This record gives sequence, structure tokens and C-alpha cells, in this order.
Amino acid sequence: LFTRGQTQALVTATLGDSKSAQSYELIGSKSALYETFMLHYNFPAFSVGEARRQGPPGRRELGHGNLGKRALEPTLELDRNYTVRLVSEILESNGSSSMATVCGGALALRAAEVETEKLVAGIAMGLVTEGDRYAVLSDIMGLEDHDGDMDFKITGTADGVTALQMDIKLGGIDAKILRDALYQAKEGRLHILGIMEEALTDMRPSLALPSSIVFDIESSHIPTIIGKGGGTIREIIEKYGVSIDIDRDANSVKITGDSKEGVANAKAYIDNITSTPVKRQMTYEINKQYKGKIKKILDFGMFIEMPDGYDALLHISKVAKERINKLDELYKVGDDIDIIVLEQKGKKVELCTPAYLF
Repeated sequence: LFTRGQTQALVTATLGDSKSAQSYELIGSKSALYETFMLHYNFPAFSVGEARRQGPPGRRELGHGNLGKRALEPTLELDRNYTVRLVSEILESNGSSSMATVCGGALALRAAEVETEKLVAGIAMGLVTEGDRYAVLSDIMGLEDHDGDMDFKITGTADGVTALQMDIKLGGIDAKILRDALYQAKEGRLHILGIMEEALTDMRPSLALPSSIVFDIESSHIPTIIGKGGGTIREIIEKYGVSIDIDRDANSVKITGDSKEGVANAKAYIDNITSTPVKRQMTYEINKQYKGKIKKILDFGMFIEMPDGYDALLHISKVAKERINKLDELYKVGDDIDIIVLEQKGKKVELCTPAYLF
């Protein structure tokens, strides 16, 4: 909640993941574009003591929202996995509500723990002229805006300017007036930034803030995270209140949740279930004999545990040259067995016994 004089803005920051980005298209674009930082400005009638129907956004709302976005965006260090939306509700106005939006927006970003290089503040400068005489006004009110000759909005950090917008009723202004306005605006901006910095010292970000984390994993651990029929990943999502996206191409996992605690606990759970060493499948020599162990006996064949720990199927037709009806009459689970590798395609290994081949 930012208040300066008789102007007050309530600015709310909402955090989302990359899926929450706003899609849009340009005339020349071949595919959809995505906006991950948005600022929406609302100017209800009650803020200036009026009563009228609230309609769709007009030129004022669109223009002020765009100015605020341009003012704050240069300082953002926005992760590609985040989407940020600022909404400014003007509660009272007798001055520059767009500059109050910029100041409130900068504080809201800090409260939401969105990384920014510097705080941004804004101030509206006015001008009164009479012949060759002039006076530059700082932080103009509604009457000074209406009767004055200039509305010059300047936003920036302690180090420099991020956005400018000038409306003038004169044919133009000379360089001296422009220079005076910029220097005077810098003094006002630094004063506002000092007060904003003081307010930040009392700010206590909530532990319930939305959070997101991306980390790399071994490709062989992806089935472990998903689990049989997706059971493991569903359990993590329900237990910790998070969403999980797995990128198989990049071998990465993204966890997003409504609280940092939930995200951290979900990551710790995944780290725990993937902490066992990754099994590396051997590259077998074709037609070479190996020792295996029978893991499971079925009607159509046996699953054999190979020397590298992976299982391979020994089909019933390749156990012996003669026909075999029941494997469990000849073999038992846990028996050692000699097998020969006929072919290997990735993780699929085709086996037979020496009795079948020789």
C-alpha cells in the first residue's frame, strides 16, 4: 500500500510458473509470443469521488499500465520459469497515480521476493510559465496538472532513469527547462527512494510465498520419480502440494508450489529416492556366454538378471531346441543359468541358452 499525499495505490504481486505466461501474437509473428511480466492498472471512479459504471480498460488504464511496466522491467532479474503479474488498484487520486503505481509495484516485487537490481520510484514534474519566467513543480497535484503547462513523469533508480513520459500544452520547451526538470526530479526521486528503503527494513516476506526450483537429474532416475503407473509422482504432488514438470530432453525437474517449505520438502524427497547409484547397462559381446540368475518364470519365458543388474527376457522358444511346455518343471526362481547374448538394441537384450545354440 503506497500513499503519497492524497494519492494511494494498492499494488498486488502474483507469482506463477511459465505456464501462466500471457500468450499474444503480432501481425508478423509465425508463432505465439509469451509475456512473463505484466502490470495492470485500474482507476475506479470512487478514487476521485465519482460514481459511474466500471467498464473495460480505457486509454488511461492501458497507458499508465504500460508506463509502469516499462519503468520496472529494466530492473527485473526474472527467471524464465516465473511469471509475475502486478495489479495496481488506485484507492484515491489527487496526483500522479501512475507514479504511485511504480513505487508500490517496486515494493510489491520486493515483498514477493522477486529479484530486482534496484528499487524504482517515480515522480511527476509540472511547469508554470509566464512570458520568459517559469517554475518547475515537483510531485504535482490534480489542480497543478490541470492548470499547468507540463506533466513530465520520470521513473528510475538511484543510479539512473528507467522511463520517461511528457505531456505539454506548449509548443515545446527549451533544453534549460528540461535540464532543470530532470535535476529537480532526481532530488525528488532520491527522497522517495530513501523512504521506500526505510519501509523495506520492516518488511517480513511470508514463508507461504509461491516458490519454484529447477534441478538436473540422471535420465535413468526419471522412471523412479514417476513410479509405477505414475504413483510416485502423484504421491509427491498430493503430499507436498506442488506441481512437477519433468523435461526429458534437458534431464531436469521443475517443482512449483504455493510455499517454499513444500517445494523444499518435495525436492528432498526426490533427492532421497534418487540417491542410489545409477545402474549403467553393459554393452554385451554378441554370441558370448554370460552367467545370469532367474528372477521370474512365466508361461512364455523367464526374466533373467544380467551381470549389470538389468533384467532381460529369455523366451521359452530359445531355452532348448526341442519344445518345452512348462519351464517351472525344469527351473526355479533364484537358479543360476548360462545364457548367450544374441542381440542388443539399447536396453533390450535378446537371449538364448547354450543348449539352444549348440
